[in-house]
Amino acid sequence: MNWSVGRMAEKRPLLLSLYRAAAQGVSPLFHVLFALRSRSSKEIPARKAERFGTSGRSRPGGTLIWMHAASVGETMSILPLIEVLTGEGHNVLLTTVTVTASELADKRLPDGAFHQFVPYDAPEPFRTFLDHWSPDLAMVVESEIWPCLFDEMKSREIPFVLLNGRLSDGSRRNWSRIPETSRYIFGCLDAVFAQSRADADRFLSMGCKNVEVPGNLKFDAPEPVLDETALSVLKSQIGDRAIWLAALTHPGEDEIVFEAHDRLRQEYPDLLLVLVPRHPARAPEIAQAAGERGLNLAARSSADPVDPGTDVFLGDTLGEMGLFYRLAPVTFLGGSFVDVGGHNPVEAALAGSALITGPKVANARGVYKDFWNRGAAIRVGDPADLAAEVGALLKDAARVRAQTETARSLVEEGRGALAKTQALLKDVLSRTGNGQRAEPEDEKST
Repeated sequence: MNWSVGRMAEKRPLLLSLYRAAAQGVSPLFHVLFALRSRSSKEIPARKAERFGTSGRSRPGGTLIWMHAASVGETMSILPLIEVLTGEGHNVLLTTVTVTASELADKRLPDGAFHQFVPYDAPEPFRTFLDHWSPDLAMVVESEIWPCLFDEMKSREIPFVLLNGRLSDGSRRNWSRIPETSRYIFGCLDAVFAQSRADADRFLSMGCKNVEVPGNLKFDAPEPVLDETALSVLKSQIGDRAIWLAALTHPGEDEIVFEAHDRLRQEYPDLLLVLVPRHPARAPEIAQAAGERGLNLAARSSADPVDPGTDVFLGDTLGEMGLFYRLAPVTFLGGSFVDVGGHNPVEAALAGSALITGPKVANARGVYKDFWNRGAAIRVGDPADLAAEVGALLKDAARVRAQTETARSLVEEGRGALAKTQALLKDVLSRTGNGQRAEPEDEKST
């Protein structure tokens, strides 16, 4: 890859200037937003300052790489790369939006890496953040395109990369409606490492330069972590009962799952449902909904045993998807009947659970299309059909085995993005010098 940092001086588009002015003007309301989100455990009160760009932690000496991932799925996809980078002696600052991602980071980040919450997308928080950390390399993951952040990066001599980038047709059309602004924003990037050739073509159409296609880092995920002792204990408690998993569900999907479970119990009276919400903080509302249906629930977080009277085992913990996937031969993967874009199917495929999904998987449509077309996953268009598809798999072990073998083969075929991305980053990092950053230019008027 042949490029160097040095962005052209360019007048800020009027629309972006208005956005910046509005973001700066409403910045006092971020305190109110933070308070409201804290009430529902979507923020950590003691770490409020981080959301405004301030940290109580000093910048470490040496090379510092900043990586921003929105939530758990994106964080999981880059953990192997973080391990590679820290193993090479670099410091890594990981920022995320969600509390669940921060909890995952606390458990999984290697030595040399640390977590902060990303600032609100307004001029002052990001200016404060970047002045403090002065990273030698900045990377945002997948589709994290924030106008104020990108604009702030434009005035700084810091290599800026979109990592594991994806851009849907819908997003490309939306950005194309504001061509002057989109050209400016996408021009803030020094390089794009795209998941697929189709993504790369869309980035090129937006005016991005230095677009490479190392592949999708999600395929390079390691086998999901498993506590063998916990698996053995739960299997002994469950015995020979039929079991299925509803994984990473969102509001609106739990009801669909409970309806399907009621139908399935007509054929499998002792059927056990393992339900793992995407956000464990929703556990109380799920327990209440189960109780209203007359379902007996045991919670993993409370170490409740699964006994013959347990109808639902609630997986309300973090970092145990490897356990839950290996308990159940059949998995409905959530986020696919509601408008959140679906979740990465690779972990389930590696763990050997046969996948069923809804149709709304825009976050990884290319991956799912291959899974569906090759028979590695089942696509259910209507939630009312979920029970029938789960039931068909529960009664056909040979079909489950064939589907899971195909899914694992697809994952193995897709591997290699990590090594290619690492090679591309070596070129970038060779240009960062000793980590001393130039002072940012004087702030352009808004």
